[in-house]
Amino acid sequence: MTEADAKKRIRLESSWLERLAPEFEQQYMLQLRAFLLERKRAGARIYPPGEKIFNAMNSCPFEQVRVIILGQDPYHGPGQAHGLCFSVRLGVPTPPSLVNIFKEIESDLGLAPPDHGNLRSWARQGVLLLNSVLTVERGAAGAHQGKGWEQFTDRIVSLLNDERRKLVFMLWGSYALKKGASIDADRHLVLKAPHPSPLSAHRGFFGCRHFSAANRYLEQNGQQAIDWSVPLDPQAEHI
Repeated sequence: MTEADAKKRIRLESSWLERLAPEFEQQYMLQLRAFLLERKRAGARIYPPGEKIFNAMNSCPFEQVRVIILGQDPYHGPGQAHGLCFSVRLGVPTPPSLVNIFKEIESDLGLAPPDHGNLRSWARQGVLLLNSVLTVERGAAGAHQGKGWEQFTDRIVSLLNDERRKLVFMLWGSYALKKGASIDADRHLVLKAPHPSPLSAHRGFFGCRHFSAANRYLEQNGQQAIDWSVPLDPQAEHI
């Protein structure tokens, strides 16, 4: 696929597509596309749906990004994943890691947990909810790791690190810490903690106070704080 073809065919927000179109010509991306087509032909249920694979970028244009939360790969249960890390569609029970994120927000900022797990309201404020791997198969966590997505999302992190300033990166768990190892802490705020999973949240995620730290940094640099309260977005049903 040529860069011109990518710009015509890929459903990616224009500011991201302008920067990422060359990636779609790379051999790793051609191999990834072939892999996804092969798995689909074999009857695999791939999540999220195709139109939601790039939802993190489509919900948050490049110049509007202010905070980046790095996840690993999408939820692998039916109806959960919709392209925003840690987030789920409306009507889907809030997963345990997100429950713990809401607990930390309540402890940190005094905001009561919402009764849903759809984080579109964060994305609309400039929070890039980026998984390292953008697809998965039903019931098979990590099924698409090592197929090329990591290189693509590394490029996204690199672009943000190099072209933007005064961003907040939230790195939770060893996987995210490794992916964010090259982020320039002199240009950006890099917040590190264990993963919010029930297996590790008590090892330092609880009490990390990343959400107030992010808002303090944004305000110190002339930006508006994030509303972490997760109000119900009227368009969330369609996301």
